[in-house]
Amino acid sequence: MIGRLNHVAIVVPDLAAASSTYQMILGANISAPQNLPDHGVTVVFVNLPNTKIELLHPLGPDSPVAKFLEKNPSGGMHHICYEVEDIIVARDKLVQSGARVLGTGEPRIGAHGKPVLFLHPKDFCGTLIEIEQV
Repeated sequence: MIGRLNHVAIVVPDLAAASSTYQMILGANISAPQNLPDHGVTVVFVNLPNTKIELLHPLGPDSPVAKFLEKNPSGGMHHICYEVEDIIVARDKLVQSGARVLGTGEPRIGAHGKPVLFLHPKDFCGTLIEIEQV
């Protein structure tokens, strides 16, 4: 059901510093910051030949990643995103298999302008999973 790895998301306490580290020290190609008010985050993508790293920073105090930073002040890995061909078919199969979809269960538009859903980390070895329709 899952396709290729789309990205690994890392929450960072300072988006500009993290972006600079990836660009200046690692020589990576990075995107401009993008605010995603529906998700409560600002994102920067580190573009790699085979995938992306998504740097996440809270877009206000009510952001879900603000709570993550409270527990992990230095930041850290937040989620892994896998591609799926049809998000509704994937969701239904996952739910039928006992996986829990977070939120309303209805896809929302993610940072790439495509439908996404998040799956409960307790169902996937302690890892928050995002699926994105391609």
